[in-house]
Amino acid sequence: MITGNGPLFEGINTYNEKPLHAAIKQWYAQPGDRMEVPLDGYFIDLIHDDLLVEVQTGSFGAIRRKLTDLCSRYPVRLVYPIAAEKWVVTLPEEGQGEGARRRSPRRGRIEDLFRELVYLPGLLTDKHFSLEVLLIQEEEVRRAVPRRGRRRKNWVTEERRLIGVLERRVFETPADLGALLPADLTDPFTTRELAKTARYPLWLAGKMVYTLRAAGVLAAAGKRGRAFLYTRV
Repeated sequence: MITGNGPLFEGINTYNEKPLHAAIKQWYAQPGDRMEVPLDGYFIDLIHDDLLVEVQTGSFGAIRRKLTDLCSRYPVRLVYPIAAEKWVVTLPEEGQGEGARRRSPRRGRIEDLFRELVYLPGLLTDKHFSLEVLLIQEEEVRRAVPRRGRRRKNWVTEERRLIGVLERRVFETPADLGALLPADLTDPFTTRELAKTARYPLWLAGKMVYTLRAAGVLAAAGKRGRAFLYTRV
């Protein structure tokens, strides 16, 4: 069993933990799991047997160094929530009326993880690294603030809250990520053809191709006109 050790240099711990992060950690934990364990200079969100579990609700870039370091010595699982259903609560400026709650029309999906996976290309082939995606229902609380410029919006997100978990999916190998490619996608294909087949935005298809190439799932296959071609490995 992994035990804690040493002084702490990095980690959010419970003093500045956001509500969504805390709720997912509590939802994920099983009897016997330990939370906020000091290990090798970090706070570890949760340790399950010999598996280190890190919950990340924001950018993967912010946790890349920590994950890379820990994966050199321990099995690590990164847990990432994606809002499949979202309700937005808007709070007015102080003393200026009541707030409102509405359902967002946007529905997240598992493939949205590729917008963040581009920050972790070196970890995708590490045998110690795995990723678990949670499709969740969440509530996002926004507050009105005075405008600070013509191009800035006057709403800031104060916090995100977990309502429920709809689905969970674990990716342990690059091939698991490759399974997210549409079955009816032609081979070889361009990034634009991937976007059209899967009905992704072009920018998301680009991030998916970049990530899967880094993971060894896709390889370059020449060009069709001016467009680069990719093939499954």
